[in-house]
Amino acid sequence: MARSVPVRATAVLGGVALLTAALSACGASAKDDKHPDHRSFALHGRTLTVDSDNSGLEIVAARGNKAGTVEVTRWFQGSVVVGGGPTVRWSFKDDRLVLRVHCSGFIADCSARHRIEVPRGISVKVDNGDGSVRAQGFVDPLTVRTSDGAVRVTDSAGPLDLRSDDGSVRAEVSSRRVRAESSDGSVRVELSTVPDRVDAGSDDGAVTVALPRAAYRVRAGSDDGAVSVSVPRDDKSPHAVSAHSSDGKVTVRTAN
Repeated sequence: MARSVPVRATAVLGGVALLTAALSACGASAKDDKHPDHRSFALHGRTLTVDSDNSGLEIVAARGNKAGTVEVTRWFQGSVVVGGGPTVRWSFKDDRLVLRVHCSGFIADCSARHRIEVPRGISVKVDNGDGSVRAQGFVDPLTVRTSDGAVRVTDSAGPLDLRSDDGSVRAEVSSRRVRAESSDGSVRVELSTVPDRVDAGSDDGAVTVALPRAAYRVRAGSDDGAVSVSVPRDDKSPHAVSAHSSDGKVTVRTAN
């Protein structure tokens, strides 16, 4: 019995040390990476696919980008207290950019962010498993899917197809065709050009569509929430707008 006390004390001290290490590991942020990695990839076709599992993404259609080249910058911070070290990797094949972050263990804390610069004239398809997606500058089709994270697109004129399973979706653009959907989050579409078609919807969140002054063929509704339509309506208009929420307010209004 005399030996049980120091054994227990050692176990307690070990637990305290582990807890202290755990607390010190919390809060990793990719922005703290002062020396990001950079790679260039040769693009052979007209469509880039981005397959990411656990990273915040910033995707830019860059005017000055070398034709046929995708430039990728990566910021990463991570630690694992008990388990293997964190790993981060990228690969490119058949115009498909794959971004992976592996961070697992008893106590693991990782944060990654990628900036992807794409030449003008390239369509982009994004599938992000966990992380926000921000995009700007697109005049070509852009498709974004994220399982957990917000989506925001600005300064773009190309067709947009945007969806988040868990996060808000926002587009401030001049695109003529926009689809924006969220399973759990608000949806906001603000247009500076009269569109041909807008489809905006949320299963659980408010939906707002702001439009330039014109007459629109509008379908708007909410299963559980108020509906406000203040734009001029014309059932024969070539400009179609659909806005719906299963649980949230729906607003279709003229842009300020």
